[in-house]
Amino acid sequence: MNIRSVYRITLMLSVALLFSVAAKAQWAKDGYHYYSMQAGAIVEQDIRDAASTKTIVTTAMLTPAGKAALQPRRFAFSEDNTKVLLNTNTKQVWRYDTRGDYWVLDMKTNKLRQLGKGRPESSLMFAKFNPDGSKVAYVSEHNLYVEDVASGAIKALTTNGSKHLINGTFDWVYEEEFDCRDGFRWSPNGTTIAYWQIDARKTKNYLMLNMTDSVYSRVVPVEYPVAGEDPSACKIGVVDIATAKTRWMNVPGSAVQNYIPRMAWAGNPNELIMQQLNRAQTVSKILVANISNGTVRAINTEEDKAWIDVKGDDEWIWLDKGRKFVWLSEKDGWRHIYTIDRDGKEQLITKADYDVVSVESIDEAGGLIYFIASPDNATQRYLYKVAVTGGKPERVSPADQPGTHSYNVTPNGKIAYHTFSNSYTAPAREIVSLPEHKHLSGSDIKLNEAGKAKGPEFFKVKTQDGIEMDGWMVKPTNFDPAKKYPVVFMVYGEPASSTAPDSYGVGRNAQYVGSMANDGYIYMSLDNRGAPVPKGREWRKAIYKNIGIVNVRDQAMAAKEILKWNFLDTSRVAVWGWSGGGSSTLNLMFQYPEIYKTGIAVAAVGWQLTYDNIYQERYMGVPTDEAGKAPFIKGSPVTYAKNLKGNLLYIHGTGDDNVHYNNAEMLINELIKYNKQFQVMPYPNRTHGIYEGAGTSLHLRTLFTNYLKQYCPPGGR
Repeated sequence: MNIRSVYRITLMLSVALLFSVAAKAQWAKDGYHYYSMQAGAIVEQDIRDAASTKTIVTTAMLTPAGKAALQPRRFAFSEDNTKVLLNTNTKQVWRYDTRGDYWVLDMKTNKLRQLGKGRPESSLMFAKFNPDGSKVAYVSEHNLYVEDVASGAIKALTTNGSKHLINGTFDWVYEEEFDCRDGFRWSPNGTTIAYWQIDARKTKNYLMLNMTDSVYSRVVPVEYPVAGEDPSACKIGVVDIATAKTRWMNVPGSAVQNYIPRMAWAGNPNELIMQQLNRAQTVSKILVANISNGTVRAINTEEDKAWIDVKGDDEWIWLDKGRKFVWLSEKDGWRHIYTIDRDGKEQLITKADYDVVSVESIDEAGGLIYFIASPDNATQRYLYKVAVTGGKPERVSPADQPGTHSYNVTPNGKIAYHTFSNSYTAPAREIVSLPEHKHLSGSDIKLNEAGKAKGPEFFKVKTQDGIEMDGWMVKPTNFDPAKKYPVVFMVYGEPASSTAPDSYGVGRNAQYVGSMANDGYIYMSLDNRGAPVPKGREWRKAIYKNIGIVNVRDQAMAAKEILKWNFLDTSRVAVWGWSGGGSSTLNLMFQYPEIYKTGIAVAAVGWQLTYDNIYQERYMGVPTDEAGKAPFIKGSPVTYAKNLKGNLLYIHGTGDDNVHYNNAEMLINELIKYNKQFQVMPYPNRTHGIYEGAGTSLHLRTLFTNYLKQYCPPGGR
């Protein structure tokens, strides 16, 4: 899950399902062919011809002697396409199933062999071929290994790994907040491997209790550095495959008070490139390391009064035969594409007063960079192109398709899977050629004009503070403007997610049993300052050191304006949210009880000093003293719990490793202290998503629906 907004998961499900084939595809070198799993076999297809299918690896080839056929979860070909690496029997590590077994199939001999002989079952992680396909490296039980494909000989490259001294992968917080999982990289010539070592031995454990799987409770420790606690130490090493000796890079600064969230080979086998962030995440340095002597030099430094985002993708994109690379920065007030050469010289590529949301692809041969942006409407997304050398960006997505466009571009930059949807048009996927965006195959994309009247209405509202916010609203099915209806606000509010995109599925409440519109509710949501939408740096970073204050005031002041509309019943105003949205819900109920009468908060951070250091310190500063703690306390719902006047339902999983259950008990204690009556539902041993166990999801949805109907009755009056 790797987010603090469960809403973002439900919102993107439809798009994710459409992209599942493309996401799992392995592109061939020509950029036109790709490989995927179909009916237990690996097939090759031509993206230009949907009917072309060639079986490359049959089910029989995936069947070990005397055993059932393997069912690979993932696969990867060697560089010369003569071998395929197969990941099976996977097990979950926190959010994703990154542990498992690995097999190698030699397609010349049809020999199938399991890797990691003698290692525990399902213990191998991130296995990958070296450049010539003769070896595979992987992590097992926090150590790095290399295995000879022909002989099966295994060599340990590190031997000191433990649960808290982690080689080649990451601790909980690096994974959760930096999206770091695979922690090692083969060198371009295959003689060395660069890897992270995370030393979490001084990180305190949060102790969860499993009280359902035995008559005796069991302690479940999670290494978890809360805000104010030192991060784990981080080092970058390069291990020689022949000698198994590691040379550590002499990265400047404290290994504890700095993060290294991104690292890669710098286009050659002699240098590494990495991004280093100071603990406050206000200074970003791009470092280049010489692996022969471990020396490290900074080639670029950027500072921000708020925070600097970590590099978005895991690999550096190099141009001009490795002389420069692509970078995103907000240094001039907008998120722009730059190129930076090996001496740190910058060139601004996107010369325009709007944000680049993401870089999608670079066709250097064609001289183009493709990126997502939306200059005129922050709720939408479009593909743009700009010359590699810089210039005026041009829109590529069709002008007659207003909404959200997504692209999965082939490696050669010539063809893309294109997915389009908006609030009233279901996702449709086609294959287009670039840069002309010519339809080649797939869906003939047409707007669902008939559904427009039934879909959400988008609107803008300006608060008394002069803040203009985007929002959507779903009216009751048989709406009568002469009547007054209850309104339910869905909120998130923090920098990890937005809630008002013009994409299919927006306006639906997955927690409600039945139809809110048919039952007579008005349902709406708005994006406050701090939401990660393309409105410029100042909009996004206004929330710095003000989570729980600026975002909550924006939501409340917007609601105040909205409630002037004559068809809304100000006595029936509800708000709900999950995770960061749960925190916003609590703050809205406590800080603005005159507006919100009913609230349902799920898995909320009640006390900001309980949440992890990377996330909370990024947006709130480092709380090393009382002054540093003050913004955390000021923005925490527990601080305002004494003000509760309305109806509150609080929901939390006791096995939540992300937002720990102590947040619930701290909040409950404070509400009890002031004799505030409320309802609470703990879900035993459930995690942040509260979905595990028979009947859980339906139970939560039923609880949510019944509570809302009881305390914020539906229907026009």
